[in-house]
Amino acid sequence: MASMASTFSKLSHHLPHSSTSISPPKTPSLYGHSPKTTLSFSASIQSYATITFCKRNEKISPLVVSAGVRHLTGSLTRTEGLRFAVVVARFNEVVTKLLLDGALDTFKKYSVREEDIDVVWVPGSFEVPLVAERLGKLGKYHAVLCIGAVIRGDTSHYDAVANSAASGVLTAGLNSGVPCIFGVLTCDDLDQALNRAGGKSGNKGSEAALTAIEMASLFEHYLK
Repeated sequence: MASMASTFSKLSHHLPHSSTSISPPKTPSLYGHSPKTTLSFSASIQSYATITFCKRNEKISPLVVSAGVRHLTGSLTRTEGLRFAVVVARFNEVVTKLLLDGALDTFKKYSVREEDIDVVWVPGSFEVPLVAERLGKLGKYHAVLCIGAVIRGDTSHYDAVANSAASGVLTAGLNSGVPCIFGVLTCDDLDQALNRAGGKSGNKGSEAALTAIEMASLFEHYLK
């Protein structure tokens, strides 16, 4: 009992003044003392705290409660005023044109105005990142959508272009500070590419446009 009274006394010296009265638990079987004595000390409760009694050493530990966690996410509906650039590779145009159509249809569906979209054509997927970075640094666009199609051939050229396109788009976003969205297909054959450009696997251009809208909204509304 003396030990617990000492603990209450020590705790009272570290808390701002206000009148609060706390009684030790009235369970002799747990704490081995008579429940007759009531201890008083000063405490200030800013939000709320729980006093925890530990059987072994009789320490008193206040539970500190943090503020609520904020979850920030981009919106697919708050598109007013958002501007987008789309960089499209002309190589494998039979595929990239379908991807572009899917992206433009999605922008329209989510109320992005046609006059807020600029489409820039480049020779191939290898050239996409350079133009994406330049567009991002212009300060005119809230996101840059990168579209291309790299199809595996008989040489290692595929690996060089696919890897350069992927890392290049990432670097473009990091260097410009504007979201650059990777919408470049890397497929083993033409059938795979067509399936992902509006076929049975959906349209990856449309999916990339959704990503562009969400990222543009996140940056514009929360990360400026």
